Amino acid sequence: MRASDLLTIGDLARRTGLSVSAIRFYEERGLVHPMRNAGNQRRFLRADIRRLGFVLIAQRLGLTIEEIAAELAKLPGDRAPTQKDWERSSKRIAAVLDERIAALEKLRADLTGCIGCGCLSLRKCALYNKNDAWAKRGPGPRVLLAD
Repeated sequence: MRASDLLTIGDLARRTGLSVSAIRFYEERGLVHPMRNAGNQRRFLRADIRRLGFVLIAQRLGLTIEEIAAELAKLPGDRAPTQKDWERSSKRIAAVLDERIAALEKLRADLTGCIGCGCLSLRKCALYNKNDAWAKRGPGPRVLLAD
């Protein structure tokens, strides 16, 4: 690999729109893996531009750093991911998003039913917790969280 094929952290920052400190953060979390030159300076593959783009998009989709790291670990580390690599990743992420969307839709329906019911009656309220019976299920709104 030629030195001209590698990017400095400043070059990578310019290409991705990220700050140098953000790139270091992602490096610490194992999302990118720079090489070191003879002077111990970081050098990044051009493929890291796409990897960091993926990180930014995945964060906007609500994935955690840990989820993003797990997904990136499934991609090849020594080359740019192919279209097939990205398609497999996309399918896995879509499944996670579908689960989250379903959970959010259920929560919205539960909240609408609860807050919007207008019953003003503790006898009919789904959240009424006579004698703190739900405490044994854990803290918080267990009925609405449905864990």
